[in-house]
Order: sequence, then C-alpha cells, then structure tokens
Amino acid sequence: MSRAYDSMEPKVLDDDMLKIAVGEQGPQEEAGQLAKQEGILFKDVLSLQLDFQNILRIDNLWQFESLKKLQLNNNIIERIEGLENLTHLLWLDLSFNNIEAIEGLDTLVNLEDLSLSNNRISKIDSLDALVKLQVLSLSNNQISNMMNIIYLRRFTCLRTVSLSGNPVAEAEDYNMFIYAYLPDLVYLDFRRIDEQAKEMAKIKHQYSIDELKHREAQMQARQEAEQAQREKLVEHKMAFIEHLDGSYLFDSLYAEDAEGSKLSCLPGVGELLEVYKDKFVIICLNIFTYGLKQQEKRQLEVNTFNECVQEAIRENQEQGKLKVSKFEEKHLMHLNAIREETDLATIERKLLECSDNISELFNVLMTLEMQLVEQLEETINMFERNITDMVGLFIENVQGLMSQCRDLENHHHEKLLEIAINTLEKILKGEMDEELPDDVRVLFVDKDTIVNAVGASHDIHLLKIDNREDELMTGINSWCTQIIDTVHKDEITRNRKRVKEINQYVDHMQTELDNLECGDID
Repeated sequence: MSRAYDSMEPKVLDDDMLKIAVGEQGPQEEAGQLAKQEGILFKDVLSLQLDFQNILRIDNLWQFESLKKLQLNNNIIERIEGLENLTHLLWLDLSFNNIEAIEGLDTLVNLEDLSLSNNRISKIDSLDALVKLQVLSLSNNQISNMMNIIYLRRFTCLRTVSLSGNPVAEAEDYNMFIYAYLPDLVYLDFRRIDEQAKEMAKIKHQYSIDELKHREAQMQARQEAEQAQREKLVEHKMAFIEHLDGSYLFDSLYAEDAEGSKLSCLPGVGELLEVYKDKFVIICLNIFTYGLKQQEKRQLEVNTFNECVQEAIRENQEQGKLKVSKFEEKHLMHLNAIREETDLATIERKLLECSDNISELFNVLMTLEMQLVEQLEETINMFERNITDMVGLFIENVQGLMSQCRDLENHHHEKLLEIAINTLEKILKGEMDEELPDDVRVLFVDKDTIVNAVGASHDIHLLKIDNREDELMTGINSWCTQIIDTVHKDEITRNRKRVKEINQYVDHMQTELDNLECGDID
C-alpha cells in the first residue's frame, strides 16, 4: 500500500539534506570527510539513499550527474519529477509513495531496474524511453486493465515483472495471459516461470498472439517507413530541396488561393491546369535531382578538405614528435653529465648549451607550426574558392529553373484570363450553357471584377514561387557562410592550442634546467 502522511512535516529535497545523506552513506575515511566540507562534489556520487525522509517533492538532484542508484522509497512523493539529469541511473526505487501516474522518466535511457510498487498507479505507460529495462516492480497498485500487459511487449530486455496486489492479478487467466504475451519473461511476481507453463499458455493464446504479432509487424513496418521518410527529409533539407520531389510546391500555390480554386471550374480550365501542373512538377523534379547531385559534390568537397587537413596535421605532428624525441634523448644525456660534473665553469657552460638547445627546439617547433599554418591557409583558401564556386553555380542554375516556373505561371495566367474574359462575354450575352456555382458567378458581374480575381490568384502564385526560391537561396548561402567561418575559426583555435602546447613544453624544460642550476650552485 502507498504511504500515508504522518505527523512529521513534509520535506523537499535541499542541499543540506543531500549533504547529510551523502556523508552518512559514504565510508567514514573518504566520503564521510568530504561530506563535512563545504562544496561537496555531488557529481561524483554513484549511490544515494533517501528513504524514510518524509519527502514530498523530488528536487535538487540535477547535481548528481553520475548517479547510478537512487532510493526514494517510503516517502510521500506524489509526482515523478526532477530526474531529468540522472541519465546514468541504472536502479531507481520509488516504492511506498503516493504516485498516481508514471511520468518524468524520458531521459533515464540506461535504467535497468525500476520499482514503483505500493503506490496509486492505475496505468502502465510513459516508459517507452527505458529500452534497457530488465526489472519492473508494480505490485500493490491499482492496475486493472489486462491491456497494460500488452504494452510491456515492447521492452525486449524485460525479464522480471511484479504485478501482485493489483486488481489485474485477480483475473482468472492472469498468469497464463502474461506467460503467453510476455514470452521472454523469466520471473513473475518473484517466482520463476515454468517452461512447460509457458508452452501451455502459448498454445492457449496462439490465435490471439498470431493476430497481435501481425498487427505489431504492420505497426513496425509503418514506423520504419516513417523513420525512413524522416531521414530522407533530413537529407533533402541538407540539400535545400525538401518537398520539391513532387507536387508539393504546385499544390501550395492553390492552398491559400480562394479565387484560383473557384476559377478552376470554368470550362477548359481543368485541362489547362493539368498541363500546367505536369510541366511545373517536372521543373521541380529537375531542381530536386540537381540539388541532390550538388549536395553529394559539396559533401565530397568537404570530406576531401577535412582529410587533407587531418593528413597535414598528422604529418606535421610526426615531424614534431621526432624532433622532440631526438631533443629529449640528447637533453637527458646533458643533464646526467651536468649532475656528474664537479667543475663549476664546465657546469655553467653545459647549462648554457642546454638552454641554447631548448631555444633551438622552440624555434624548430614554431617553424614547423608556421609551415603548417601556411599549408593549411592555402588548403583553406582553395576550399573556400571551390565551395563558393559550387554554391554560386547551384544558385545560378536553380534561379534559372525557378524562372521557368514563373514563365509557366505567367503563361497560365494569360490563358486563364483569356478563358475568364470569354466566359464573361458569354454570360453577358446569355450564351453560357454550363451552370456555374453561385460563388463563382458573383465574380462575373463585370470585367474589372473578374480581371482582379484572376490577377489576385496570379500574385499569390508568384509570391509562393518567389518565397520558395528565397528560402532555398537563403539556406544555401547561410550554409556556405557558416562552414567557411567554422573552418577559419577551427584553424585559429588549433593554432593557438598548438602554440600554447609548445610554449608550455619549452617553459617546463627551461624550468627543470633552472632548478638543476640552482641546486648545483647551492
């Protein structure tokens, strides 16, 4: 059963409570001492026990980013919350609380053992993210619907389930149903499942299981298709040609075009629209196909550039390591010779020689770095020219294809206006045989009205085409600017880091030499 409020004041987790808990649980010689220090590093704590604390609300646990085991059982907690940062958690005990719904576990993707027994939970859900879940304890709750068990089929690692003390456990077919629908389960309500019983349950529920598996296979196929579609859309967005592989752009021309939709019922307009759409979609497909090919070329250029940069850095580093290795070998011999030398003048001369060698090494390493900087600068400039030219050519060709879309729209507009004027003349002369809907007929009161209606439709279409072109141009230009800026920033960062490494190494060697000199002089 869930926990009742007692006479103690309900608590909320705070830093003081957490420090005490960590201090009490850790070894006296280590964690116990650390707990007494202000600013204890909660991020290093792996296990935390907070049971029987009368805690009402989970809070302030974000600091325990390395936590693997958390006990919050036997409190008065009403909601699962505040666990978002505990992504390394393997074991969580929230039993004997007042929790009514499973929630707040979406980030605990590594959780293997979850105990929610003795609460007020009536539905098993919101566990989808716990793909590694092996043990689930939900005994003594308020779960009554057997369909909750089918929900657990998605957890392929699940081996232990406890549901005793729930209304669902009182069902006559409870055990056999679970054996049949959760065939990988090893323990149910803390008892090992007999293999023979499993086989009997499978036979008993064979038809229903087969039907369920069929539905699950269909659902999985749909999900995989949707996932593939999402991945394709990401790929298309990277090429800036998303939704251009069909009639999406053409359909969008009429999505907000009330007048154009009305005029489509005029005699002859249907055939005109079909021809217009076919030609328009072909142009969109040309943009799409061209965009994918250009994306492949751009990606190849980026990959080739990155490989060249990494290869140049590797070669330079190898040369630097070789220089340092030779220096250290020679430097160590000199240091040993100095330590064995007794003549002060000789020691000073050798110390000076060592210092000169360190300076020479510094110059050699800095020369190597400058050579690499020049080499990479040339490579970066070439990459920048290539990628800019590729983007420029892409934009030029896409603009040409988009102009063809506008030309089609202009041609369609002229033909539609011609049909609309002819229709108006027929209506005015009483020669109109076809019956027009009332909302269409009101457009044919005079020439200005129908010309304005056709013009408004035309303007909407041109705006849609222009907006899609602008979106594509903005996207590819932003990508080009960003990748070039990133390349330059990365090289500046690399260079500064390398120069710092060289200076630190040389300073260390010089300090070591200075200490030796002071020791000898003393």
